[in-house]
Amino acid sequence: MPVTDPIRTHDEPTPLGCDPADLARVEAIVRQSGTSFAAGMRVLPSYRRYGMYAIYAFCRIVDDIADGDTPSSLSGAGQIQERMAQLEAWHARIARLYNDETRDALDRVLHAAIRFFALRKEDFDAVIDGMTMDAGSPIVAPDEETLDLYCDRVASAVGRLSVHVFGDSSEHAKRVAYHLGRALQLTNILRDVAVDARTGRLYLPRDLLMRFDVPADPQQVLVAPGLAGVMRIMAARAQDHFREAFSSMKKCDRRAMIPARMMGGSYLAILNALERRGWDHVLTPSPVSKLGKAAGVLRAFAA
Repeated sequence: MPVTDPIRTHDEPTPLGCDPADLARVEAIVRQSGTSFAAGMRVLPSYRRYGMYAIYAFCRIVDDIADGDTPSSLSGAGQIQERMAQLEAWHARIARLYNDETRDALDRVLHAAIRFFALRKEDFDAVIDGMTMDAGSPIVAPDEETLDLYCDRVASAVGRLSVHVFGDSSEHAKRVAYHLGRALQLTNILRDVAVDARTGRLYLPRDLLMRFDVPADPQQVLVAPGLAGVMRIMAARAQDHFREAFSSMKKCDRRAMIPARMMGGSYLAILNALERRGWDHVLTPSPVSKLGKAAGVLRAFAA
């Protein structure tokens, strides 16, 4: 059932009943990341906006751990072990929040969001598990099941948390999270295949690479003649997920789906630009202007 907007009272003078200093700290984490996410969430009422800021800040921190972007005095295997330990510590931290134990500003705002929006612990744990998949040895040509699990953990699980905050926890909203998360992550994989290859990662599925005689090697994949065929099939899958997501949005609370439509439209514009560029030119950047993304968002609202 959709979550109805609460009536403001003097007992809750700030969003989610949180200390303004805590809210400011969480918002700062979002803004310091340099993402356009903060601007996109301005369409939300303040209590929902800060709920999303808390989720994004959590995701940003665990993602930085997985990517090795946090300061460390170690290298090699020691650094990997350190990342794994830090991510495991986040499992414990999330468990503490569900036991009403908080220790800092992010804890307090996350805890408020968890209670207010009835967020599921297993979705936070899934995000951490997805980051753990990236924190160890680089993912190289996973099987289809592993790739889908990865997409579910790092993207669709975030979607499941998000739709609750947006205001719709129905089964249709869960389908939006399922399909939109996969659509966004597959678009990321298609867009970043060359960047990922330079860091020893290859998220394209092994079975599909074999079908087109593409070596399952990040250093060789970019010059393989069959790569375009693999990319076309992956793009078609992403398009299918976008269509299913937009179809499910029609059955959800329309107001609650505004942020999802904005995100979906923006990313669909990226995918469409990649397809126009062609899959024989994966080393050629295909940036999408703000106007192009805006046009994509408009098309998403008409879908």
